[in-house]
Amino acid sequence: MAAMDPKLAKSLKIEDEANMINFDKVEPKPVLAAPGIANPAPLGLLCFGMTTVMLMFINAKWVEPATLNAMMMYACFYGGFGQMVAGVFEMVKGNTFAATAFFSYGAFWMAWYVAQFVVKTAAVAGTAVPAFSGAKTFPIGETLIMVLWGVFTFLFWIPTLRKNGCLCTVFGTLWVTFLLLAGGQWSAACGQAAGYIGFVCGCSAIYTAFAEIYQENLGIMLPGLRPIRFI
Repeated sequence: MAAMDPKLAKSLKIEDEANMINFDKVEPKPVLAAPGIANPAPLGLLCFGMTTVMLMFINAKWVEPATLNAMMMYACFYGGFGQMVAGVFEMVKGNTFAATAFFSYGAFWMAWYVAQFVVKTAAVAGTAVPAFSGAKTFPIGETLIMVLWGVFTFLFWIPTLRKNGCLCTVFGTLWVTFLLLAGGQWSAACGQAAGYIGFVCGCSAIYTAFAEIYQENLGIMLPGLRPIRFI
């Protein structure tokens, strides 16, 4: 093999050294945003997941009951308003499934906040508000409400069997959580179990949100995001 020209070798060496010196100074190129409306699903999933996890801390009896006072604010602005905003943008994108789900669960959190606010206000004022006095004055009604939301969520879970494992897990654990919350009106142990399953549900929603963010920004497909077809 013929020897390399000494001048050429020296030139290549100088160029390599210059590249090594300037390597740390090279800034990564920003990821250009795609034209149109951004994907609102991660926002909606995070609003739902974070709020659910915080509430399940209370249901699972991992924190003081007074934590509910702080959690109410997140339920109103993040879990409620945030999800409804995500739902509106999903409507604009034409995604019926996500739009209906985000807006519905966002409205659920807003309604939950208002109910808790009425209870707290009545307690401070020293007045009794019918059905919102803080006591279990309508366990049958509350049970039926939770069962109805459980059925509602179960019907949403069925289409996820053709979406991906992440969404299937989120909605699957959510309808179980609602049914356990219904049983929690009669059994403290059942209500605590709802806290455990609901915690898994919230964590799976957070995971799904970041899985979509990482796929869009880093090109990484995390486990569970691959499309499935069980039905």
